[in-house]
Amino acid sequence: MPTFAASSNQITPRSALRHRPIKGDATRSVITRIAQRASRKRGTEADVVETHDEEQVAAWRRSDEQTRTQLPPSNPVAHPRSGVVTETSLPSKGKKLRSPKGQRQVHPLLYLGVGMLAMLLLSTVLSLLFGWVTLLLDDMHYGRPRTFQTDAWVGHNEQTGVPSHFVAINLHRHIQIIEIPGGDASRTRIFSGPQFFGANDDLVPVTLRFADLTGDKKLDMIVSFSGSRLVYINDGASFRPLLPGERDEVEHALEHLQP
Repeated sequence: MPTFAASSNQITPRSALRHRPIKGDATRSVITRIAQRASRKRGTEADVVETHDEEQVAAWRRSDEQTRTQLPPSNPVAHPRSGVVTETSLPSKGKKLRSPKGQRQVHPLLYLGVGMLAMLLLSTVLSLLFGWVTLLLDDMHYGRPRTFQTDAWVGHNEQTGVPSHFVAINLHRHIQIIEIPGGDASRTRIFSGPQFFGANDDLVPVTLRFADLTGDKKLDMIVSFSGSRLVYINDGASFRPLLPGERDEVEHALEHLQP
């Protein structure tokens, strides 16, 4: 703190610096604290100086207030390691926050496009995987060429007590049904089915099923392939193609046929 020499008539202020007297009355002088230097300890006389007259102090205060009003507001932030609190300036109102240099804001539609692309890729992969699994199962059940075999009591040369044996085969995209009546190979019959023309139609499985579709108590033959069905009518001695007059009755029976 500064020292003052007291007298009966007048108090004369003394400067902290040698040979530099300060003019003016002590009642009009103002003592302010300046920033402390790192090399000086607190509590020394160098921390306090006496200013000039009241007009200079008032001018300094006005300029300091103008400077403070022009500066942006500050926000104290603690350093993560040292714990020292520093002030960081914040943007003034009306100004937009800018992203760090070298970084760009991503448009929300970009995420939508990436999501749609991912869903398309996932559906394609699942479709290929489903096709591969289906092909593998068909190879295990029907082999190559696709072959299906079954026995049925259709009333053709079955007096010996042996059912008729049927073989459905997709041979080079051509469906062929082989019947061995009553197990007698000498009476083998071959029924020619439709022809396929697709690239992978030689791998289409063909299955057989027997049911009474005309109500005559004779089992008719139903050939299934690629979601389609082909019907052969049992006339008691063999199988024949479906006649136009029988189509409505057969279609009605197929609708009520249990899967």
